[in-house]
Amino acid sequence: MTAPESMSTAATATPATSEPITDRATLIAAGGAAKQQPAPDKKRSSRLADDRRFKIFCGSANKALCEEVCQFLGVPMGQTKLISFSDGEIHFQLLENVRGADVFLVQPTCAPVERHILELLIMIDALKRASAGRITVVIPYYGYARQDRKDRPRVAITSKLVADLLQTAGANRALLVDLHAAQIQGFFNIPVDHLFASPVLVGYFRDLNLPNLTVVSPDAGGVERARFFATKLGVPLAIVDKRRTDINVTEVMNVIGDVKGRTCIILDDIVDTAGTLTKTVDALLANGATDVYACASHAVLSGPAVERIKNSNLKELVVTNTIPLSEEAAQVDKIKVLSVAGLLGRAIESIHMETSVSTLFS
Repeated sequence: MTAPESMSTAATATPATSEPITDRATLIAAGGAAKQQPAPDKKRSSRLADDRRFKIFCGSANKALCEEVCQFLGVPMGQTKLISFSDGEIHFQLLENVRGADVFLVQPTCAPVERHILELLIMIDALKRASAGRITVVIPYYGYARQDRKDRPRVAITSKLVADLLQTAGANRALLVDLHAAQIQGFFNIPVDHLFASPVLVGYFRDLNLPNLTVVSPDAGGVERARFFATKLGVPLAIVDKRRTDINVTEVMNVIGDVKGRTCIILDDIVDTAGTLTKTVDALLANGATDVYACASHAVLSGPAVERIKNSNLKELVVTNTIPLSEEAAQVDKIKVLSVAGLLGRAIESIHMETSVSTLFS
């Protein structure tokens, strides 16, 4: 199999088109459309700009986020050729020297999950075979994170499998954002830095200065995350007791805590089909809440999610750009997107300079 003559680069790739580059290949799409977002933290005079050992590349899953990170750091995005043959096979080539370099590879494993995971593995393999000094995978959204244990007989622990695949491909380090379960870090035998988007979200709601706030965890598993959020805002915490009746189906049971006359902020790590979210909104309003906002790190928004959000009594859903919004979601005024480019940029710089990342947790 020979690669087509025409090339695309990470910095200039365009959305997929019906017109082939050759008879066998087309460009891989850059990912979903993104709603206009606030600019990341102001570009700094980066120590990395003249560091030839530092390289940053991205796959097709979220080019816009990688471009923001590069802008924040004041460095160019690495040049690559990433194409898909007509039979679906992926072809990847580095277009610059990475021998001995400290490489950061940005790729959330969002939908289509299998393609983006395989793409990431192929890119890691190419970097390893090109003698990169260290390969850090920057995965803003870690797909399969919810399959982290055997909750039923004869099921796979796919989250562990993905970690194994990344390491087998040649990753030396991982930088992750808001894992569904923090214990997933233990699936890796390489160093893992686990960032939280909470500081970005807290800052947004602090600036809104909403009255009579209460932070709400939509389930018992998210209490620790919600408690941190509530503590930072200096407001009380409530919990919604829910029972999951089937996959992607939940039934809200009752609200633990006083929400009457309060403005509630539901905090979760993922909004998927939005079933839990909309039922939680209804439960809070039924218990006397005046307004309900929601925020989440990862806007998966699959299936009926967008329609549910549009038709809900939710005041606003605040998410981050770990996953690019679909065109449909980008049209919804209730959905607000915040950028984590500054958070990722500071972490990447700290890892490269061998300084502490823990200051980003405050």
